[in-house]
Amino acid sequence: MVTTQAESVLRSSPYRADCPTRHILDRIGDRWTVLIVGALWDGSARFSELRRRIEGISQKMLTQTLRGLERDGLVRRTVYPEVPVRVEYALTEAGRTLREPLRALEEWAIAHLGEVSASQEAYDHADQPPPNSTARDT
Repeated sequence: MVTTQAESVLRSSPYRADCPTRHILDRIGDRWTVLIVGALWDGSARFSELRRRIEGISQKMLTQTLRGLERDGLVRRTVYPEVPVRVEYALTEAGRTLREPLRALEEWAIAHLGEVSASQEAYDHADQPPPNSTARDT
């Protein structure tokens, strides 16, 4: 069966449920991935360094995310045969190509934090039923 270029493009559309690019989008759209890539921006780091740089990440989530990034070829894990063993994580070539797009997302979030927060607050208050209302009124 011959596949046309249009069929090939359609098959690789992330809007299709069976498209494998969804896994990649899930990985790079994850907040921990964004923060880990940012933390590795300037070079390699040990696990404990990453944990200190990324406040709020649990050991389990850092481990899971690093393993997923390593599996996807975005992070390289290097074990140094020392006593005690030293392990460092660094972005691969593919991982380094994510730095700019993810940095743009980070900068967008910082630039628009005020208006997003204001919108959330307005939405949350508009969704509240007025005092002394009944369920019928909503």
